[in-house]
Amino acid sequence: MDGKSEINAALVKDLREKTGVGIMECKTALREANGNIEEAIKILRKKGLAAAAKKVGRTTSEGLIGSYIHPGSKIGVMVEVNCETDFVARTPEFVQLVKDIAMQVAASSPRFVSRDEVTEDILKSEREIYKSQAAASGKPEKVLDKIVDGKMEKFYAEACLLEQPFIKNMDITVGDFISAAVAKIGENIQVKRFVRFALGEKTS
Repeated sequence: MDGKSEINAALVKDLREKTGVGIMECKTALREANGNIEEAIKILRKKGLAAAAKKVGRTTSEGLIGSYIHPGSKIGVMVEVNCETDFVARTPEFVQLVKDIAMQVAASSPRFVSRDEVTEDILKSEREIYKSQAAASGKPEKVLDKIVDGKMEKFYAEACLLEQPFIKNMDITVGDFISAAVAKIGENIQVKRFVRFALGEKTS
């Protein structure tokens, strides 16, 4: 990894902490701003995304339970997506958003909504596996932790719904897609839970 990539990673983290906006949108804003974080914040505000992030703490007691059955009827999904008002829950935009999220779950089979749901036991197990793999490949001890951190980010991107590439636009994450909807609709939107059924699959 070159120095520029490392700086970008640090800048992305800093911008996310300052704005609450998703990873891909932060990267895009930083590219547009040539790495200037203050300019990147302005770009996000113009897009309405920074303002959308401020809505995250607002109560979401309304919403919809949506479903999706994949053609062939061998995969089915139910998902609960919450918003602030019943009015928004009934809008075509919100209904479509819920459908898109259900389709995402069907296609990409996430295990969690967000990384906050991943238990310590699972994190510990995954890190031990990745560290053993890295050590077995003959990598120097001093770089093992960095390799493990990189593999953990890939794990989150595969296992966590909000960090998966969005199936309708692989350049953004599901979290970015929802943030854009928050900016457009003007209400906090949260994915509460989901369940995915695959024909013949054992449930735990």
